[in-house]
Amino acid sequence: MTANVAIATCPMEDRQLIHRIALSMLKGIGPVNARSLVAYCGGVDPIFTDRAVRRSLEKVPGIGKVLAASITANGMLKEAEKELAYVRKHKLRMLFYLDADYPKRLRNCEDAPVLLYARGNAGLDPPRSVAIVGTRTPTEAGKHLCEELVEGLATSGCTIISGLAYGIDIVAHRTALRSGLDTIGCVAHGLDRVYPGEHAATAKEMCGQGALVSELPSGSTFAPGNFPARNRVIAGLSDCTIVVESGPKGGSLITADIANSYDREVMAFPGRPIDSRSAGCNRLIQQSRAHLVTCAEDVLKLMEWIPQPKKKEVVQSTLFTDLMPEEQRLVDVIREQGKVDIDTLCFRSKILPHKAAALLLNLEFNGVVRSLPGKVYALN
Repeated sequence: MTANVAIATCPMEDRQLIHRIALSMLKGIGPVNARSLVAYCGGVDPIFTDRAVRRSLEKVPGIGKVLAASITANGMLKEAEKELAYVRKHKLRMLFYLDADYPKRLRNCEDAPVLLYARGNAGLDPPRSVAIVGTRTPTEAGKHLCEELVEGLATSGCTIISGLAYGIDIVAHRTALRSGLDTIGCVAHGLDRVYPGEHAATAKEMCGQGALVSELPSGSTFAPGNFPARNRVIAGLSDCTIVVESGPKGGSLITADIANSYDREVMAFPGRPIDSRSAGCNRLIQQSRAHLVTCAEDVLKLMEWIPQPKKKEVVQSTLFTDLMPEEQRLVDVIREQGKVDIDTLCFRSKILPHKAAALLLNLEFNGVVRSLPGKVYALN
């Protein structure tokens, strides 16, 4: 019995999950082309089951003959079936990009993973989330700065996100655990292992007070090439990214650049000009690619996470009288919610994202609404 025939006899739900895993495992496709593939084929299942669709895969933009041949090659579905068994045995969560429970911040990123694996209790859509990254060889002052930062952010109840690596990453995770904050570790290997091994005890604790996340299936080993992809998950899950210490090159600068490309806030702690481990931070600030921050309070102010005294409600009887019907729908949702992110705004108003963006921009120009960090909107 061939793998395809065996899988065809599985329950429908299992077949769908196997196909989603197989899509994420396709070599040379990438998340952007994977989305194109799903859109062109009318779903995930036809890619692996519909003969007519499979014969025309090379016509999909970005695919071509070579990649089409790799998609139709035998063996991929069997590997995906094994991965589903591992996921169920170890009680992992699978989050597919078309599912309602896929992280909403990451959903906005064009190159986000089509499938995420998660181990642990924390949800991936916390009200507030902060990525903290930096060098693997921090100074003692840098470690202390990172600890003070996380402890100071505890009042906001935010979730701390980092990469479980040596240096600033592990300091951020451990301080979050001590401070009672959820913390999420985004790793560059499968969730059947922990790298580095010295962080296994912390990783286990994080599963009870946070989560571990990866887009790679079990058996995927540590490889330097996985880190840039992992860094986009860190940036994509977060409202803002803070660089504590960084040399002139390194993964933390890549994460900062990705966060900027996602239109997320980026912040950095300045350092002495002669300190090579602050060169990256200083350059980010100098080039206006990061806000200069010196403490947690700076972060809270920039993100508008400091509780403000309630103002007496002003009845605006004539302010919105000249709004177009769709503009009024957006305003009504914002008024009802107080502050609302763009995804929720589009969902509740039933206005497509590209149209909502244009309408919101016009409302900003007219002083009706204001935009806040993280693509959140509020009334003026």
